[in-house]
Amino acid sequence: MGAQLRVYKRRIRSVTATKKITKAMEMIAASRVVKAQRKVAASTPYANELTRAVTAVGTGSNTKHPLTTEAENPTRAAVLLMTSDRGLAGAFNSNAIKAAEQLTERLEREGKEVDTYIVGRRGVAHYKFRERKIAESWGGFTDEPTYADAKKVAAPLIEAIEKDTADGGVDELHIVFTEFVSMMTQTALGARLLPLRLEEVAQTPTSAATAAGPQGEILPLFDFEPSAEDVLDALLPRYVESRIYNALLQSAASKHAATRRAMKSATDNAGELIETLTRLANQARQAEITQEISEIVGGASALADATAGSDR
Repeated sequence: MGAQLRVYKRRIRSVTATKKITKAMEMIAASRVVKAQRKVAASTPYANELTRAVTAVGTGSNTKHPLTTEAENPTRAAVLLMTSDRGLAGAFNSNAIKAAEQLTERLEREGKEVDTYIVGRRGVAHYKFRERKIAESWGGFTDEPTYADAKKVAAPLIEAIEKDTADGGVDELHIVFTEFVSMMTQTALGARLLPLRLEEVAQTPTSAATAAGPQGEILPLFDFEPSAEDVLDALLPRYVESRIYNALLQSAASKHAATRRAMKSATDNAGELIETLTRLANQARQAEITQEISEIVGGASALADATAGSDR
């Protein structure tokens, strides 16, 4: 019985140490997700306005630019998958990988060859374990991405879409990331970045400087200097970089939120397990004490009987 009690005590110490670690990781993730939320809130307006500017240039000119013109028969597509460098985040990585695989399957059904680009060591490990081809990968910055990291990721993708497919280029660029909705909700989704889907803007001037948008929104008219093509050449790389940077920040915030939630669940489970083990240890201790008392009483009774027999 003493050996069983020692086993319970050893397990309680082990689970208690694990609980301290998961609690610390929960607190670290909670502090990081707040910082990541602020960065997402700061970058999203810039990315949206830049998208609006690129859309305005594309719809306000007749320029045929490779980054805004749909290919007649697209045959190749690039998919950028964003995962994390570390695990312990629940279903965060598996959901993103599943969304990327579904997107890849859809593109392949459309007759397109898919090149996969991956951010995050967990995604790279998943694809390498299954011996799937990876065009290029990056890692080491998923927890706290910077704009320089986004530029590094965007450069080969922009180069690929500017090339002809015969030279290894692609016709489309898709991105799969985890959108941060709230502390409790993060959604893995895919979106097409390039070619940019330009909005159909009704060219009905209401004054010398404005035009009416599709929902009555007043949109400006633009003059392009030196040309619309040069403006697109300058804006579209910034558009891709800003979108990738925003997606990196969204994924980072989602990962920290998922880690916080997973570590809180682990901490709660550890607490419940400690309570269960403590109860079992108490029962074992009580059983041991009861057995010792029974042995003492039995010994005393036997001694009394032996003494009474010798007196007779």
